[in-house]
Amino acid sequence: MDNKFKKRLNYALILSMITIGYNTLEGAISTFFGASDETLALFGFGLDSFVEVLSGVGIAHMIYRMKKRSVVERDSFEVTALKITGTALYILAAGLVVGAVLAVVNRSEPETTLAGIIIAVLSILTMYFLYREKIKVGKKLDSQPIISDAKCTKTCFYLSFILLTSSLLYELWEIPYVDALGSIGIAWYAWKEGKEAWENARTKSLSCSSDCC
Repeated sequence: MDNKFKKRLNYALILSMITIGYNTLEGAISTFFGASDETLALFGFGLDSFVEVLSGVGIAHMIYRMKKRSVVERDSFEVTALKITGTALYILAAGLVVGAVLAVVNRSEPETTLAGIIIAVLSILTMYFLYREKIKVGKKLDSQPIISDAKCTKTCFYLSFILLTSSLLYELWEIPYVDALGSIGIAWYAWKEGKEAWENARTKSLSCSSDCC
């Protein structure tokens, strides 16, 4: 393993650690303001960020193994991380759907969605940077797992736009139930990611056709 390859792996590991750290912070802030402002979309977005931390730990572990030897398939730690991630995403999706239904039935609306707007904008900028850098280093290393992780980051990018749209619509025009609709959008992505996580855990393959590995 030459020095250039090692440096690229180190950079990939740093990007993975930044992802874990950012999602942890984003999850804590989003769930706090989501609960205090009674905005389900922001609260669900925060919970999804926490789940993405589990996925990020599995990716970081894989890159660390790459630094030591050639990796041909996922190990038991990575498979377990995927299974936990998938299960958590299924639960999150179901919880958000139930929450959205209850919000409509009870006619509950957020006090404000300003925090959601700010968090969404910061997330869009951060996820775009991480996606771009992960794609670059993944292609240079010819690493499908790192490229797939970049696509997973791209999914978080889309989730941020859902949060931004629902938060803006409510904050500017107070459109009824738009927060509930935003949470449904997040639930759909969570369900999709959960399904992909379980499929990747089942196959153990490092290459995959899904957008999030």
